[in-house]
Amino acid sequence: MIKLRPLAFVIAQEIGATLAQVTSAVTLLDEGATVPFIARYRKEVTGGLDDTQLRNLAERLVYLRELEGRRVAILGVISEQGKLTDALEAAIAGAVTKAELEDLYLPYKVKRRSKALIARENGLGSLLDAVLANREVDPVVLAAGFITEAVPDVKAALDGARDILAEGLAENADLLGRLRAHLKQVGRIASRMVEGKAAEGAKFSDYFAHSEPWSSAPSHRVLAMLRGQNEGFLSLDLEVDPDAAKGESPCERSCGAVLQASGRGKGDVWLREAASWAWRIKLRTSLTLDLMGEVRERAETGAIQVFARNLKDLLLAAPAGGKATMGLDPGIRTGVKVAVVDATGKVVATEVVYPFQPKNELRAAQVTLAKLVAKHGVKLISIGNGTASRETEKMVADMLAVLPGEKPVKVIVSEAGASIYSASALAAKEFPDLDVSLRGAVSIARRLQDPLAELVKIEPKAIGVGQYQHDVDQVRLNRSLGVVVEDAVNAVGVDVNTASAPLLARVSGVGPGLAEAIVAHRDANGPFKSRRDLLKVARLGPKVFEQAAGFLRITGGKEPLDASSVHPEAYDVARKIVAACGRDIRSLMGDQVALGRLDPKVFVNDKFGLPTVRDILTELEKPGRDPRPEFKTATFADGINEIKDLKVGMLLEGTVTNVAAFGAFVDIGVHQDGLVHVSQLADKFVKDPHEVVKAGDVVKVRVVEVDAMRKRIALTMKKDSGEAREQLRERAPEVPKGRPGPNAAGPVSSGSGAFADALRGKFPGKG
Repeated sequence: MIKLRPLAFVIAQEIGATLAQVTSAVTLLDEGATVPFIARYRKEVTGGLDDTQLRNLAERLVYLRELEGRRVAILGVISEQGKLTDALEAAIAGAVTKAELEDLYLPYKVKRRSKALIARENGLGSLLDAVLANREVDPVVLAAGFITEAVPDVKAALDGARDILAEGLAENADLLGRLRAHLKQVGRIASRMVEGKAAEGAKFSDYFAHSEPWSSAPSHRVLAMLRGQNEGFLSLDLEVDPDAAKGESPCERSCGAVLQASGRGKGDVWLREAASWAWRIKLRTSLTLDLMGEVRERAETGAIQVFARNLKDLLLAAPAGGKATMGLDPGIRTGVKVAVVDATGKVVATEVVYPFQPKNELRAAQVTLAKLVAKHGVKLISIGNGTASRETEKMVADMLAVLPGEKPVKVIVSEAGASIYSASALAAKEFPDLDVSLRGAVSIARRLQDPLAELVKIEPKAIGVGQYQHDVDQVRLNRSLGVVVEDAVNAVGVDVNTASAPLLARVSGVGPGLAEAIVAHRDANGPFKSRRDLLKVARLGPKVFEQAAGFLRITGGKEPLDASSVHPEAYDVARKIVAACGRDIRSLMGDQVALGRLDPKVFVNDKFGLPTVRDILTELEKPGRDPRPEFKTATFADGINEIKDLKVGMLLEGTVTNVAAFGAFVDIGVHQDGLVHVSQLADKFVKDPHEVVKAGDVVKVRVVEVDAMRKRIALTMKKDSGEAREQLRERAPEVPKGRPGPNAAGPVSSGSGAFADALRGKFPGKG
């Protein structure tokens, strides 16, 4: 038996690490360690692999283990059949993808009763052998000798021989590999309108006669075409060498070459025609299915990556901090829902005001808001960006203009997912006596104070910062987004005495069950006084404590280090550092000058190396540091409330709401996000929009084009807006063939309409 390549060696090459690093990381993962824990507290063991490398490692480990399991199973089956040769064993051992492995296994699979099998039972395998052996003899003459009761005529005999030949070609792993490579190189995804569906499927009209290379088709266009196919408006195919004459395409010639049928004999002619038929009828169909599945998977991967990056940016957006905050969930007929939360997020007041039609109680609403501001010391006013957002903002602005003393800061925030949270079992448990409509206002207030702590309560895909989230593999999507949330929570850290159960559940090693147990223990026994008290929680044993403790913070407790990211296992090292300074730990924490004089190498020991010591020093210099950026907000221009108020050339400030492969969407306060196409993001070439912007960024944009009728706003971040307009005009003929239809971006707020519009192909440019 040939020895299979070690998985660790393969992964090491892929992620740019050493074999020792990967082996150590795999051992830790197999022992139950989480990626955040390994990345933060086991740097010496893994040689400093970062969280991205570790995530890639963990994902590839699952794939390669599945591959190895399948490889072993296939070797076992073929060996039992007595057909395992040294060459075949070597080929199976060398296969690096599941597709290659399955190609090799095809001839040995237990087959259903196929035409080829029936032909063999009727003795027609000998006919094919005779044709292959003597190319000069007319196959028709040879076939005459195989006519039986089961094979009534010459045509039936030759058709049976052809079925056997086609099956042999379809099971030739080397041929399949070459054909697959050719299709990937020259194939084009072609979409056509289903006859009679022009009117009903008008939203897909840009795809009614469209094709583009299989190898480079962007994810959002592939998913748009697939949606059109699923909804019955489009037919999709993989075009390959469409201009080649029958029998002369590279694929047909490749099939004929396997048979070495290049001669002029009647047998060679028949073999070439049979090979051509096998390509058109059998191989092309199966390979097209394979490649369409692969391009779907590739497109889904791209869409999931975009969603994950946007979600990460949103979760790690700057928190406004612990300040009394008023949340406003705008509405017209149903009124503006109001909730005031204190600095800890506790609800202290709720109201519903009706400043707009039909009641038009504007002054009464402003008086109510002013009283709440004064009574509860409100410092921030968080306004949801949905329907009536700008009208609500104007009402607040007018109220603040006449409010005496220090005025609260008003901020427009995304309310995506707030309604889903409001109706959830979690919200009902958290606010059993609060009306569903008011729970949304609470969420809007809290997500300004701490976006991460609040958004973690919402199913990630409901936050609405992705493309086609309902069209992609939901298991993969949920797994990927779950990883993003886990990494974000652990990067920031969690106050164990104030965190909700959903937030605690994302901490390394904890999970939903233990999170509930921690909250229950806290409710029954009061705040935790030290990290060690966590061991008193039911089912929270030493292993979970090891994984979680460093990410859980306790402020104001008996041990100052409990408020830091220093892991309890390294407290002795931290105390030696403190002792070296001859200071009390509380007075030393934050003293960068004193700590900067120390040589980290002095504190290295057998268990903790230089990376850990440096991390401890960094944490002591800035204890409890938050990796999130400083809080700042966009200031919307006065008088610019609707799309009709926009003029070409206006310079505005806005907030990036979404980033896609083709550009960024910016909320400029008119209920319709504008698109900054990737070509307009900077004065230099930009390949990936994430290189320039991320969700939550406050940016300056200039209006380039406005189409109020179709709700299109084109923006630029370039200095020369005239050049930008010219580029947009030049790019107009290159409109991507993409109109995936309603709700392309899933549940988004009304302020994010341009995101969905762009995905429908309504913006000019290479969307």
